[in-house]
Amino acid sequence: MREKGVIIVGGGPVGLGLAVELGQAGVPTRVVERNHVPPPIPKGQNLTQRTLEHFHFWKAEEALRDAQTIPESYGISGITAYGTLLGGLHYDWLQRDRVAQFYYRPNGRLPQYETERVLRERVAELPSVTLLTGLTAQDVEQDERGVRVSVLASETGAVQTLDGDFAVGCDGSHSRLRSAAGITQTLDDHGRTMALVLFRSEELHELLARFPGKSFYNVLDPALDGYWKFFGRVDLEGRFFFHAPVPPEARSGDFDFVSLLQSAIGAPCAIEVEYSGFWDLRFALADTYRNKRLFIAGDAAHSHPPYGGFGVNSGLEDARNLGWKLAAHYAGWAGDDLLDSYEAERRPVFQSTAQDFIAALIERDRQFLRDFGPDRDPDSFARNWIGRAKGAKQEVDQFEPHYGASPIIAGPPGQQSSAMGQHREEARAGHHLTPQNLASGRNSYSLLAPGFTLFSQDREYARLWLTSAKARGVPLEAVIGGSSNYGKAHILVRPDQFIAWCGDDSPAPDSVLRQVIGART
Repeated sequence: MREKGVIIVGGGPVGLGLAVELGQAGVPTRVVERNHVPPPIPKGQNLTQRTLEHFHFWKAEEALRDAQTIPESYGISGITAYGTLLGGLHYDWLQRDRVAQFYYRPNGRLPQYETERVLRERVAELPSVTLLTGLTAQDVEQDERGVRVSVLASETGAVQTLDGDFAVGCDGSHSRLRSAAGITQTLDDHGRTMALVLFRSEELHELLARFPGKSFYNVLDPALDGYWKFFGRVDLEGRFFFHAPVPPEARSGDFDFVSLLQSAIGAPCAIEVEYSGFWDLRFALADTYRNKRLFIAGDAAHSHPPYGGFGVNSGLEDARNLGWKLAAHYAGWAGDDLLDSYEAERRPVFQSTAQDFIAALIERDRQFLRDFGPDRDPDSFARNWIGRAKGAKQEVDQFEPHYGASPIIAGPPGQQSSAMGQHREEARAGHHLTPQNLASGRNSYSLLAPGFTLFSQDREYARLWLTSAKARGVPLEAVIGGSSNYGKAHILVRPDQFIAWCGDDSPAPDSVLRQVIGART
């Protein structure tokens, strides 16, 4: 009678990732998705080391790596070129391997439709999850007893109502659930119409042999005032995708995509266009991520230009964050404020991602193109071009999302929640746990439990924690011993591998536990 469960509107990577997180906890979950098969558009290709940690814990990492269309041995970093792709001026960009030591799994690269296929297969293995395809959400209502989602069957036109305890909108930047929930957005419209082209060119594949191991390519064109032309490999058989700014009137007529591509490449190539379309470049951030029983995640909560591979990775982090908290609610140990902490943690991190990385990158490119040019002052241009190459390395180093200001993080006062940070081996409350080999020789990540994990050098103190957790019904396992590199005698790790609390002192476990599960008493 009780198990109405969670209804997820949208079965893209974020919705499916959330379904896996809930399904592994046994939470009754239904996913409403309009497409019977994932659309064959290769967006969202770069998956970070952090995202591969999710797939590891979702028991889908091996399948994901098997689905990659570009071998890992090839490399998944990129370049930034000036003027045209083949113009001769370029530097390495987005070298994610620079931070590999701070994460448990290496990153990956594959088209989004392959990511979705892998997640669909994992969902099918979970008895508590049902994927409902061919359905489009029409309306959402809620009251104190639950939610009702009306859905339209695309083939028959039939409308039915699904009842649930909660609904989560993972249905993209034009989210119907967000609108139905009355959640407003703050928009920063950059006023650009962008072209998206999927094409095949064996000639381009051969020309790009000069950039061994590179999979994506940014082109800085001075005429575009800081906005990129952007190529990405789909596979090693000559398939690519391409984004570029175009005039607004391009939508209304026959647009010459081949000429656009060749001007960006900087050399004539035989090109076979397989798909072309347009999208609006803009930043959007929901003003709240929750309205009572209704939540939003992924592009429904935040959207931005596809610069730097932040989009799908941010969305999957939303899924992981919200998922363990909803699972805690169904297991009965979540405090009254735990679900509210989803917005408190994820919204400021995305706000920082948009401002400190993506928008800042556009502005830096714009200013560079306005200030320097190889035809105006070659020496000054060359010096600053080298400086940009150094700055590109720092961008990867500085992207370190953390939740220092979260109400469920028991850390020192005055901390912030941000995407801008610094990777470190030492344990810090609100930050991602760095994998390390412990005194036992085992990696700390191989010892993490599905719930909370306490690493402690004090066996008796750990027993107090286990007793306190049992009294509250909180799943917690203790690992005795640790690594001096963590720099703390005790480290409490959440189900999403973020550190909830750490220290050398020994406060009463229940006072810490109460805070980190969002309990008021």
